[in-house]
Amino acid sequence: MRLDKYISQVTELSRAEVKRACRAQRIRINDKMITDPATKVSETDDVFLDDKLLNTPGPRYFMLNKPVGYVCATKDSEHPTVLDLLDEPNKENLHIAGRLDIDTTGLVLITDDGQWSHRITSPRRDCKKRYYVHLAEALPRESEAKFAEGIWLDNEKKRTRPAEIEWLFSNEVKLTIGEGRYHQVKRMFAALGNKVIELHREAIGPLELDPELEEGEYRPLSTEEIAAI
Repeated sequence: MRLDKYISQVTELSRAEVKRACRAQRIRINDKMITDPATKVSETDDVFLDDKLLNTPGPRYFMLNKPVGYVCATKDSEHPTVLDLLDEPNKENLHIAGRLDIDTTGLVLITDDGQWSHRITSPRRDCKKRYYVHLAEALPRESEAKFAEGIWLDNEKKRTRPAEIEWLFSNEVKLTIGEGRYHQVKRMFAALGNKVIELHREAIGPLELDPELEEGEYRPLSTEEIAAI
């Protein structure tokens, strides 16, 4: 990897700033001062900036309580993104593991570990997601059987996978699904003639949204939480 790219990934310096640091003789690899930002860095090299050893950061894992009005994207020309809520270096290297609509709130997992996020998003993994759903109208009790057998969505070639429904009130339920089709939760209830007024994701797999996190707040995952996926 080029020196300027490596340093820009492990610090907050841009590649242009790394080039200036090279010219100022602030960077060395092992015991050699480096002035060429295109110098190659190997995995066994020690890179120093102002005599401080730079360590390659390990994968990062965060949970965030998404508020309304933010999109689950790395960039968007019209709306703020969930990455805008993070105060972290090199945010462009992070991605969202399981997206939510702009008007949906709740648990979002963010990482730069592609294999880890694949365990969440791959349909083969059947990673369960639990939602709180506020509906416009009361949901009939016989709907439980329809969710259990799968629901036909418009323009889909097969039913949804079996889902679990739990009543809180006549028009408030918790829904657990094991897949993530486009606008799936809203479309499932629309197929039954109902409309979702409020949607909030509470859990992804074994990970529950931390109740201490206010909307817009985030925190790193613990080692145990990371291993649970």
